[in-house]
Amino acid sequence: MKILIKIIVIAVATVIGARLVPGINLNEDVQTILIVAVTLGVLNGILRPILKFLTIPITIITLGLFLLVINAGMILLAGRWIDGFTVDGFIPALLFSFVLSFISLVFKWFDKKTKK
Repeated sequence: MKILIKIIVIAVATVIGARLVPGINLNEDVQTILIVAVTLGVLNGILRPILKFLTIPITIITLGLFLLVINAGMILLAGRWIDGFTVDGFIPALLFSFVLSFISLVFKWFDKKTKK
């Protein structure tokens, strides 16, 4: 159930991010949105920890800012893999990752408030 909720949150954040960030193009059919959400979830769950571990020295030197590059890179990768989801460059991917992170943060905050 928890995974399904995360996928729904990522799907909603994807639609909002695609509408807010120029350079992110999304076919807003349910199938494409769910594929993007699942792909980003898998990349965040599997690839992101590996990349974080491999880039520890660069992350330390940049005081954690290199993690933004990792996030944008995963979004660019998803944009190359998925038909109906295109990313026009690094800056749109970076802005899109900010939107996704912000919406996920708001959801986590709201979820913690409702559990109290």
